[in-house]
Amino acid sequence: QVQLLESGGGSVQAGGSLRLTCVASGYTSSRICMGWLRQVPGKEREGVAAMEDDGTTNYVDSVKGRFTISRDNTKNTLYLQMTNLKPEDSGMYYCAAGCRIVSGTWFGLTRFEYDYWGQGTQVTVSP
Repeated sequence: QVQLLESGGGSVQAGGSLRLTCVASGYTSSRICMGWLRQVPGKEREGVAAMEDDGTTNYVDSVKGRFTISRDNTKNTLYLQMTNLKPEDSGMYYCAAGCRIVSGTWFGLTRFEYDYWGQGTQVTVSP
């Protein structure tokens, strides 16, 4: 049984930083594809950052240069370092795992590409 446990969310002012952490357990797949997705009320869950099995990273344009996704395989942990946060970065951030291919190749920036989800951690950025 795969479990993903996020932590690190909180409330910060614009320009601040946060680091999200996701600890994975029970994930036995030979391929490790993981990512962070964000959801705000009334909108679909959207990808923010993803890391492919080979370590390739993908980011949504709005966070490029500000967010960094990384992974420590020895600790089964995924991170999202967020800097220069903006109010529009606010939302519930979900850690996800899975390598489901829905359009030729895996980018990890849509909710359809994942099989497993954490419970989410809230990020609130005030102006």
